[in-house]
Amino acid sequence: MKADVISNMPSWVPVGALHYLAHTEKGQPIRALARAAGCHASTILRQIRRIETRRDDPLVDAALRKLGQAQHISQSGSAPVEIKEPAPMAHTTLNALPDETTLAREALRILRRLCETGAVLAVAQEMDNAVVVRDTASGGSTRTAVVSSTIAQAMALKEWIAPSNAGQIIRYHITTAGRAALDKMLCEQESKPAKASGFAEVQAPFGVTHTGCADDAEIDDPEAEPSRRVRYNLAESPLASLARRRDKNGKPFLREELVHAGERLREDFELAQMGAKVTQNWDRFLTPGTGSGPRSGRQNDAPVDARARVASALADLGPGLSDVVLRCCCYLEGLETTEKRLGWSARSGKIVLRIALMRLKRHYDETIGPGGAMIG
Repeated sequence: MKADVISNMPSWVPVGALHYLAHTEKGQPIRALARAAGCHASTILRQIRRIETRRDDPLVDAALRKLGQAQHISQSGSAPVEIKEPAPMAHTTLNALPDETTLAREALRILRRLCETGAVLAVAQEMDNAVVVRDTASGGSTRTAVVSSTIAQAMALKEWIAPSNAGQIIRYHITTAGRAALDKMLCEQESKPAKASGFAEVQAPFGVTHTGCADDAEIDDPEAEPSRRVRYNLAESPLASLARRRDKNGKPFLREELVHAGERLREDFELAQMGAKVTQNWDRFLTPGTGSGPRSGRQNDAPVDARARVASALADLGPGLSDVVLRCCCYLEGLETTEKRLGWSARSGKIVLRIALMRLKRHYDETIGPGGAMIG
């Protein structure tokens, strides 16, 4: 049906948006669209009116502008006419429309982050990227993920995210439709067969079945039984749960900068999965004498650069400390599970994790400077 309405559109574009573009960009009559869709004309009219009312959202408006211009280009074959976009997307190229695979991969990463308590997607002026930030126990906020504005536009058009304010910085929250889409993505990911040394499965999201590292049994004990499946809270990571704890003096057990260091490692870990080498076995960095892995030779290869940063951080921490941060911050294992896997005594994991995060913070301070790299 999509091919009959409007051509050369990405497969993720909602049907209502296709009807809107066919009517406004190509001038197709509503009755003709209704006949092609096999529905009443009033249904098409409601879809068009609904899309039109959503153009107050700058992400939705930018997505429709791109899709509309892409249709004009495909019809005329000429160079694109420059269209001034709303401020939050001022520098975004008009032909950067994601495909279905890219959108699904990035949406899985971002929607899962938006399910965390106090998390929003912030879109600011003059920024090419949108940033996921989450409230911390101390009343501040920490960055947990970065995504291109093009992906954010697609998610807004599909109604997976919705704005909660207006102004220079617009904050988006996950919608009911977004949670349903995330559940579907997680089910599809979980149904995929495990790879021999993959870590796409080990980084399974909160709230779904999580098998741990695909080859943990071989690494820890060749005769061990396969990992049992555990479930995590969709709204809270093991690190965030520990950050809420207080010591005997009533102070946070983990300082905000330590939580930020752990979140940065997880962000790089997730970005590293976007490359072609998605079956890398990170556990090889947990043994003495291993190197920090290959480094990127290209400045624009974000997955390779992220993989190199993770490898460098784990190598700097060394065995033991790298074990606990990799399992708790990246694999999302709970402290009790980590203690059992590593053969540690009960309640010792949180102390080792805090020491590891201190070392990790020092590593980032020495390599990228205090506060981390700039965004956008």
